[in-house]
Amino acid sequence: MREKVTRLFVAAAIAEACSWLALLVGMAVKYGPPENELGVKIFGPLHGGLFIAYALLVLVVAGLQRWSLPATVVALACAVPPFATLIYERWARRRGMLDTARRPAREPAPVG
Repeated sequence: MREKVTRLFVAAAIAEACSWLALLVGMAVKYGPPENELGVKIFGPLHGGLFIAYALLVLVVAGLQRWSLPATVVALACAVPPFATLIYERWARRRGMLDTARRPAREPAPVG
């Protein structure tokens, strides 16, 4: 389950960034010369749904992977600026925060 949820988190981070791009293009078309609101009407709700999915998956993965509170807060904050979810996902992967292998429990201290 840990591996599946982590994969969903990575997919949500990528999808959220892509939806940001689509929404930005839609906003450029809406406020640019064509003045067509269709892109915003389509990609606005899509981005909103992916934003919520990303935030929920951050909370689930943070619990499963035992992230610190600051790391979790930064992951949640990265959903706000465009493309920051991609940066956070790469950063977390480099630091082993997305490893899916079971970490062995700490060995108990020898008695005696």
